[in-house]
Amino acid sequence: MAHEPARPSRGERLGNDAETGALTLGFIPLVDCAPLVVAAEKGFARREGLDLTLMREVSWANIRDRVALGHFDAAHMLGPMPIASSLGLGRPAVAMVAPFSLGLGGNAVTLSLDLFAAMAETAAGDTDQFRRFEPMAVGRALAIVLRDRQAAGHEPPTLAIVHPFSSHNYELRYWLASAGLDPDNEVRLAVLPPSMMVDGMIERQIDGFCAGEPWNSLAVAAGAGVIAVTKSALWRQGPEKVLGLRAEFADRFPEQTAALVRALYEAARWAADPANIGELALLLSDPAYLSTPAAIIESDLRGTLTRVPGTAAEPVADFLVFHEYAANFPWLSHALWFYAQMVRWGHVDHTAAHAETARRVYRPDLYRAALAPIGADLPRASAKVEGALQRPTPVASRLGRMTLGPDGFFDGRLFDPDQLDQYIASFRS
Repeated sequence: MAHEPARPSRGERLGNDAETGALTLGFIPLVDCAPLVVAAEKGFARREGLDLTLMREVSWANIRDRVALGHFDAAHMLGPMPIASSLGLGRPAVAMVAPFSLGLGGNAVTLSLDLFAAMAETAAGDTDQFRRFEPMAVGRALAIVLRDRQAAGHEPPTLAIVHPFSSHNYELRYWLASAGLDPDNEVRLAVLPPSMMVDGMIERQIDGFCAGEPWNSLAVAAGAGVIAVTKSALWRQGPEKVLGLRAEFADRFPEQTAALVRALYEAARWAADPANIGELALLLSDPAYLSTPAAIIESDLRGTLTRVPGTAAEPVADFLVFHEYAANFPWLSHALWFYAQMVRWGHVDHTAAHAETARRVYRPDLYRAALAPIGADLPRASAKVEGALQRPTPVASRLGRMTLGPDGFFDGRLFDPDQLDQYIASFRS
């Protein structure tokens, strides 16, 4: 069962019982925290000799700082966050590692009803591609509206993100830039915790946001917004949350770290089983976790979204993937793509040392060491060319062959981690 965040007294660290297997993990109320909740509630952690205490937090900054300070042994963490922490971006540097991916996808961009209605009135909005919510068409319509409003002397809209070093920020920037918009000058990007996005829309303090579920669906249910673009449409099976912990903790407690990876692996497999969707939705809906109607969570878990208030839910391919297609493997290419976006948007200088620091955060070696003894299948490679797979594709694995899912970007770009310099340079030309 989860607990509200306890505030340790001066000098007290909540992670002092790790040696006995008692671990304290932080999480944010999002559907993609499911592997942590399942590991704690369905007995997977106990089978590995772990006693998990889950502590709910409001903001990602709190999650980052409480892991860095040793209040939490590990946490549900944004994919770029342990990289940023290791690079010393936004706070003093603390080396972190990510030995496990908690899943792929699960985010969306929600825009206000007024803004989306104006987009639908443009030439780009009067297309089948726009009505299918294809990212390029939706982006073009947004650019037309914003340029018209700019010409009329209006202030740029405010779009909220959950943290500066988040996949949400980088996905939103990537999409806006592809539509010809400058994310630093033609919109205002503001940080809000995920759970405050809906109120921000209702109060008209923001014009849209990029966040994980259930917050997009709750905005639609409140009649405050339209889900304009999903992460799965921007980058099919793109990386999202990871298990983040201090490198010092992983070095000091290797057995507990491996046990936690195994517990989360089994929990993610359980969460991905369609037979468990109803039970998982009820579990996550508990006030201790998401405190959200189970029906909305269940719709997310089934990969269906209601995009426009008052309309029926529709299927979204690969909206949220917990376990299939090696979803839990911490690909080095995912870490380096996040690093490349940090460089692109001026968050860090590109140097060999910085790239090497980023490369060392995601830890496929820890993943393999934890899971090989239980017979789990594992990719042979630790990195891949992102965006190259257009359909489920068999690749070499520890047990022979395993299937990876389609991973294309909406604009057709590829990211080859062996061509990092060229990829970064391509955005400067």
